[in-house]
Amino acid sequence: MSNEIRMPTQPETISRPARRPPRIASLLASATETVVALGLAERLIAISHECDYPDSVLDRPRVSRPRFDPEGMDSGAIDRAVRGALAEHGSVYEIDGARLERLHPTLILTQAVCEVCAVPTPGVRQVVEQRGIAAQVVSLDAHTLEDVIDSVAVVGRAAGVAGHATEIVRGMRERVERVRAMVRGRVSPRVLAIEWLDPPFVPGHWVPEMIEVAGGINLAGRAGERSTQTTWEELAGLDPDVLLIMPCGYGLDASRRDADRVADRLHATGSRAIAEGRAWVVDGSSYFNRSGPRTIDGLEILAAILHPDVAGAPPAPAAGHWPA
Repeated sequence: MSNEIRMPTQPETISRPARRPPRIASLLASATETVVALGLAERLIAISHECDYPDSVLDRPRVSRPRFDPEGMDSGAIDRAVRGALAEHGSVYEIDGARLERLHPTLILTQAVCEVCAVPTPGVRQVVEQRGIAAQVVSLDAHTLEDVIDSVAVVGRAAGVAGHATEIVRGMRERVERVRAMVRGRVSPRVLAIEWLDPPFVPGHWVPEMIEVAGGINLAGRAGERSTQTTWEELAGLDPDVLLIMPCGYGLDASRRDADRVADRLHATGSRAIAEGRAWVVDGSSYFNRSGPRTIDGLEILAAILHPDVAGAPPAPAAGHWPA
């Protein structure tokens, strides 16, 4: 018997099972937008109660719901309902675990940035474990503008389209740099952004950074940190050049109605900005509050508000002067 070891003349091919396309459940509106931007709409099998864009995926089953009906509530009533739900249940939202289990997701997208804004990660993990759902849970926890951009790459890697995600991320970063270049060297207006009106909150996370990149000086709220509750008295002495009204989760019309309701407070806070026509309501839900691809649209909208002579006028569906 020969002791010779024969080497194959051709490389051996090792057969590997093909990766199965993911079945994606998104419990975060910005994640739903990201999934679609990555070309994965056909893999999206469930969405959250708050998902409202794009229209092409709104027929998907919804697997979460708030513990109260916010329809018709102003910001003060919503704030009281949120605090009540947290005190009574420890969470603002419910997950339909039975429905989620029946849909057999293999990838679930959620967040741990804010327990009020969307379904938080701990509750998702609890449902997944209790029901034995064989899914990867990915938490998109953006706090800065770079985190928002990187979340596209995170979803892309988890869903098996990392290359396409890299292209989208590159395009987002290029748009950010174009805004920086456009406003570089210009006089920076002092900006007061208000993210909730009753009680007043000033923005944190990526919004203060967006204001700075768009060529403004942010007067209240810290980049990368949580949004902060304040008082109208604390805001009254800031005298901003530009007043931005961007209630979290509100579209343009709802933001305008809520601003009208506290008009006296806003006039006391930003009287000069209002008199000079530099007070704005914006579609916060679409362009500022969510950590998705349209955040870069929001940055461009801010540049148009702060520097219209070089950035042009902001699009009418996204922003409008206040009062009308």
